Amino acid sequence: MSRHFASLLAIAAVAVTLTPGAASAAPKAVDCTQVKCIALTFDDGPSKYAGELLDTLKKHNAKATFFLEGQYVKSRPAFAKRMAVEGHELGNHSYSHPNFTTIGPAAIRSEIQKTQDIIKQVAGVEPKLLRPPYGMADIQVSDIAAEFGMPMILWTGGSRDWESKNEEAIKKQTLAVAKQGSIVLMHDWVKQTVDSMPSLIKTLQKKGYHLVTVSELIKDQKLEPGDIFPVPEGWEK
Repeated sequence: MSRHFASLLAIAAVAVTLTPGAASAAPKAVDCTQVKCIALTFDDGPSKYAGELLDTLKKHNAKATFFLEGQYVKSRPAFAKRMAVEGHELGNHSYSHPNFTTIGPAAIRSEIQKTQDIIKQVAGVEPKLLRPPYGMADIQVSDIAAEFGMPMILWTGGSRDWESKNEEAIKKQTLAVAKQGSIVLMHDWVKQTVDSMPSLIKTLQKKGYHLVTVSELIKDQKLEPGDIFPVPEGWEK
């Protein structure tokens, strides 16, 4: 998979179709080639609502991936630690959420490294996946992600929770983009998202979906450091 661009992309606006990948969730032996899997991802946390969200996920035996900002891991370390303890995946979403395509390489490296360090310090795990802020990346960002040994993970569809901040709208939009192999973008700082999760998870599970981490979902994609997934339009293959 090439890491070269045809042009700088406004990736956050891109919704692409994901080819379902195989995955195995060790505790439950989920095989996403045999059952329907979806990965819910939460950006910008941990927020002050993370505890409530974790309670819901635990109650329904669902796993999620949290792309965390280092500044909030520092201010709410207990939530990051709990996420790791309860089997969720922790990803790197920068320290302070700048647009990586508008800052220099030293600043990008600092944003990633500081977040790696604080997550490792408080949660005891080192993130293996990077989600660039705003989903924005260019060849420089790709090369730096490769230096850290991390592929970049985008999404196949979003809940648009940051825009609607309405429970019913969030549920409707999430269900609209939920398909086999979907990676769904959400935010745990949106209270309505957290409030909608009990009903949303029940509905997804009734539809036959297993809620798994991103790494479980994409296990067989064989991503290399610096690769981006799902691949948006405009990237050379």
